[in-house]
Amino acid sequence: MAGGVVLLALGGWLVTDAVIGGDGRTPWLALAGLLFAAPLVVAFTLRPAVFAGETRLRVRNPFRTVEMPWGTVESVRAGYSSEVIADGVKYQMWSIPVSLRARKKATRHNERVASGKSPTMGAGGLFGGRRMPDLAVGDSEPAESRATSDQAIDEIRELVETHGQKTEAQGSVAVRWSFEILVPALAGAILLAVLLATR
Repeated sequence: MAGGVVLLALGGWLVTDAVIGGDGRTPWLALAGLLFAAPLVVAFTLRPAVFAGETRLRVRNPFRTVEMPWGTVESVRAGYSSEVIADGVKYQMWSIPVSLRARKKATRHNERVASGKSPTMGAGGLFGGRRMPDLAVGDSEPAESRATSDQAIDEIRELVETHGQKTEAQGSVAVRWSFEILVPALAGAILLAVLLATR
């Protein structure tokens, strides 16, 4: 998200500079480029999210939003990407990226805990000293660790088990395309193509 904000700010600054100081078609090319690129930056950095309520799961991906009543959710898994299967259709959850590095780090941590060694969380400190292990509240031994994506998937599975049989959590999957992203990006692409073709 921070990267998306930085890209939008940088794009706005460059386009403002081109509009104020540019001549000929430069301001129009810059504006068309911004109209094309800004929605895509928003789509891939700021837009993705997962909302879990008592009756349904709402997955907001770059170009569409999928609402799934808990009763339609068949499985939730995280392999190389986070996915939910509802009514026989697979949907990816862009906002829960799977980090194989974080998963391996958690596995190493847990292996050290199981072997009775004091796990360290890697280099830390100003001069490269090793940080103290994570301790859960009230524990005298280091707690087991899990990758963030795996924790999120487990929480969603618990919600499926808790709410899946409720009457108000039944229904059908609803998919809505994100026209607020697609229309400006398409308009910007067409305008940019026309400007470049008629130079």
